[in-house]
Amino acid sequence: MTMKFRLISYNIHKGIGGVDRRYRLQRIIDTLTDYKADIIFMQEVDEDVPRSRHHHQVIEIAEALGLAHHAFQRNVKLKRGFYGNAILSRHPLSDIENFDLTVALKKRRRAQFVTCHMRQSHQRTLHLVNFHLGLAGFERAIQIQKVLRHLESKSFYHDTPVIVAGDYNDVWGTIGKKYMQPAGFQAVNKNSPTFPAIMPVRQLDHIFYKGEVSSSKSFVGHSDLARQASDHLPVIADFKLETS
Repeated sequence: MTMKFRLISYNIHKGIGGVDRRYRLQRIIDTLTDYKADIIFMQEVDEDVPRSRHHHQVIEIAEALGLAHHAFQRNVKLKRGFYGNAILSRHPLSDIENFDLTVALKKRRRAQFVTCHMRQSHQRTLHLVNFHLGLAGFERAIQIQKVLRHLESKSFYHDTPVIVAGDYNDVWGTIGKKYMQPAGFQAVNKNSPTFPAIMPVRQLDHIFYKGEVSSSKSFVGHSDLARQASDHLPVIADFKLETS
């Protein structure tokens, strides 16, 4: 038996368009509505910030999409409000952990480690990791190794399903080959640029997976609306999760 679900990873750029620089959260909501995901990873999400009309964006988006379960990670404190990462889900979330990835003298960064309880005809546990890595190459190397060591410390069985996704800021496309593949992860989308949204030339956003989960289809959302909504395009992957 298998369960099917769709996962999106999307740097929403606080709901500010990458071209017109206007705040229009509805464009993000409409883009996500088009792709009908069960689980959504987001980066650069605002909470109570003047530039985004003091919206609690996680709540606004979750309610609009009808996703009952969500976790928000406040990574950067601003003069008013915060921004960070978020996970939205159709299925219950638990064991929410905010794991520090900050490198000295660099912006505060953290990863979300979350357990998702997939409930369809059966129930299965899925482990999720969402993050936004740093801008410097050495910073990203330190951060991804910390994530992988932390996963290893959890002593999961080799077939435990794990998905690690987000904005890797992987300008040169080296993280997958150098770190994720040796750790047993596969990429759902290769050579699929996501940035800048209007005319993408770099694949900064990735979804990697391992264990008893497989990707049946993946693509980057290139709709006209997606090109306007953020400075990144969303990465969409359809998965099959094995059940016993």
